[in-house]
Amino acid sequence: ATRALRKMAQRLDRVVDVTVRFHQDGPTRRVELRLNAPGHRDLISEGVARYYGPALNTALAHLESQVGHERQNPKGKVRRLVGA
Repeated sequence: ATRALRKMAQRLDRVVDVTVRFHQDGPTRRVELRLNAPGHRDLISEGVARYYGPALNTALAHLESQVGHERQNPKGKVRRLVGA
């Protein structure tokens, strides 16, 4: 998990911290990832599965998708209409 999160953090500017939470509720395991970076909204992803490994992989995939979208549209950048 650490290696994958470091790789994703390099794609965003100035990542402050990453929080990884593991929850267990009966047979269900949940992994929650939260990535904080200034100038960007907090990126939160969650994976739920019977075991921690698949739940972590799901959460990492969701976070990676969010990082890709965040790089395209960072918070605070406004598109201006051309010719308006």
